[in-house]
Amino acid sequence: MTAARPILWQPTAAQAEGSRMAAFIRWLAETRDLTFTDYNALWTWSISDLDGFWSAIWEYFDMRSSTPYDAVLQDRAMPGAVWFPGAHLNFAEHILRNATIKPDSTALIVQSETFGETRMSWSELSRQVASVAEHFRAMGVGQGDRVVAVLPNTETAMIAFLASASIGAIWSLCAPDMGHVAILDRFRQIEPKLLIAQDGYVHGGKTIDRREVLNEIATGLPTLEQAVWIPVVGTLPAGGVAWSDLTDGDADPDFAQVPFDHPLWIVYSSGTTGNPKPIVHGHGGVLLEGAKQSLHQDLGADDRFCWFTSSGWIMWNAQMTPLARGATVALFDGAPNHPDLLELWRFADRHDLTVFGAGAAFVTACIKAGIRPGDVLDLGHLRAIGVTGSPLTADGYDWVYDAVKSDIWLAPFSGGTDLAGAFVGGNPMLPVRAGEMQCRFLGNAVRAYDEAGNDLIGQVGELVCTEPLPSMPLFFWGDEDGSRLRDSYYDTYPGVWRHGDWIEITEEGGAIIYGRSDATINRKGQRMGSAEIYQAVEALPEVTDSLVVDLEYLGRESFMPLFVVLAEGETLTDTLRARIDAAITRSVSARFRPNDIVEIAEVPRTLSGKKLEVPVKKVLLGGDPEKVVNRDSMVNPDSFDAFIAYARSRA
Repeated sequence: MTAARPILWQPTAAQAEGSRMAAFIRWLAETRDLTFTDYNALWTWSISDLDGFWSAIWEYFDMRSSTPYDAVLQDRAMPGAVWFPGAHLNFAEHILRNATIKPDSTALIVQSETFGETRMSWSELSRQVASVAEHFRAMGVGQGDRVVAVLPNTETAMIAFLASASIGAIWSLCAPDMGHVAILDRFRQIEPKLLIAQDGYVHGGKTIDRREVLNEIATGLPTLEQAVWIPVVGTLPAGGVAWSDLTDGDADPDFAQVPFDHPLWIVYSSGTTGNPKPIVHGHGGVLLEGAKQSLHQDLGADDRFCWFTSSGWIMWNAQMTPLARGATVALFDGAPNHPDLLELWRFADRHDLTVFGAGAAFVTACIKAGIRPGDVLDLGHLRAIGVTGSPLTADGYDWVYDAVKSDIWLAPFSGGTDLAGAFVGGNPMLPVRAGEMQCRFLGNAVRAYDEAGNDLIGQVGELVCTEPLPSMPLFFWGDEDGSRLRDSYYDTYPGVWRHGDWIEITEEGGAIIYGRSDATINRKGQRMGSAEIYQAVEALPEVTDSLVVDLEYLGRESFMPLFVVLAEGETLTDTLRARIDAAITRSVSARFRPNDIVEIAEVPRTLSGKKLEVPVKKVLLGGDPEKVVNRDSMVNPDSFDAFIAYARSRA
């Protein structure tokens, strides 16, 4: 049993009662005659009375629909829950209604190494979205068509997404630094009609030319009917359309009214075999999850919000949460360490940000660099810091309170691409304890399970969710019978979502995430399936087989070793190591280059031929070799000895 951790921050009575969470609790008392002794009682109600809780979120946040809903939850099953049948609405309309409320206020602040610094008002954002949407329609893009983009985190991606959503098209985005193989593995599955891409960008002071890669992507998507380009390093390709031609119109906003569960976007969370999972989320589910999350992040129209994110991470999508509340969202497009790691903190200070967030890897980098933002910057407006992507250690908490701001609300959270939301995280009314997230989120029936499905408190177990959420995947694109969806989340505990993280629920109701419990690779907050790394590595003639694991675990340095079986006569030279790194960089992304490359004789496999990634991961994290794998289930049991020896050498 983990002892209660020291409290690092406690809201004042005025801060707690002035929070959006407190306002929601008061509203429940006034309108629903509901009162609760503490947050845990509120949470218990939210996961027990799903109809009552989610209808309260709908009403409290004024989720307008053109037709009324017939029920809150038609079927409580997982998978297969049906939420708010009968309701028709539009995600983009909910975001852009702020253009009517505060037309001249700033919606977006953009700092880009490529384009410099710009601002955009709500009225201008709405105008450009309407203009682009009209052009999309003229190109033949309609409801259900897929619009894909390879764009950085700038206003272009925001506008293109909102335009896509406004006409009922389905959006999907990849980051410009991803390899063409990784991008094609995603976009080919969903058969897009329209591509939007930027032909280059500046990062860390260097100009990156992506024309060749984008040409391979466009050529590799046979369903494309049109391409829109943002020229940076070259000229407009023959037959292409310039993005600037799409934004110059004065069309009236026109929002297609679509069913609650109409697909909004497709995001990708890779498993360990096969292509990345194309996860489909719906208009209504994402709206409701974001509204609820704004309670936990205490977000309102007076906030200035920035999350340092790649456009290929679900945190790009999460920027819609503050935007929906009418907050100003500050987009940062560039290297966080150029000219040094204070750059993002200077950005936060210069624009009076109230909420700033980043991946845990950014905090770790700041600690290693020895920077102390609070010593050299004012940061007077900054009231909250968010962290996600990887587990933040207690040392990370200490650094924030010592080197950034002693009276800041530090609110790490954990969730994922899979549900476009969070399971555990912050609460502005609760204390912050070292190395711990404050609570389980409202509506999220999060538990820690042992292998037999028993509920654990004060012990590490599998993170599960025992009740459906509106933002859970509608389906995987192309998964006609739903088998891939079931295998991804419901294969271990039937009818219960297993997320693939290790979690501990504390006696006080807090949560500690320890890392991935499955074989998914998590590098600096971005997840990738091992299959994509294998595809890149095993395409080299020198490599016949490979196995990769990510040893992410709370309190340990993230470490990803790659084990390779070489062709006869080959040796693992520095030249070959460089070729392996280059292959991963080109096909996947530089962030997934391994920390170590190790030659082995053979990859351990089950009798059915599957690579034993999870047992290898467990033994390298210190697990008992006799317990982590059943050698009788292996086709080559002696192959596991090499990993035991490697674990001992690292220990």
